[in-house]
Amino acid sequence: MEEVLYNIEIHKDAGGFLGKIYSDVDGIKEFNNKHIDKLLRDIIFDMQLALDEFSNRSADFAEGTEETK
Repeated sequence: MEEVLYNIEIHKDAGGFLGKIYSDVDGIKEFNNKHIDKLLRDIIFDMQLALDEFSNRSADFAEGTEETK
C-alpha cells in the first residue's frame, strides 16, 4: 500500500525560489532562498528531522505497548 508523506511545490520568482511542503503531520511549511540547491537542502533537512522524530515516537510507542503485556 502506498502512502503520500509529502507534497512539494517549488516556485521561482524575481527574488529567488519559494518551496512549500505539505504533510498531514506538520501541515504546510514554506522555505525561501535565492539558490535552488540551498532551498532543496533546507527542505530535505526539515523532512529528515520530521521523519526521525516520527520514527522515535513510533519506537517509543511500540516499546510502551510491549512493556504492558
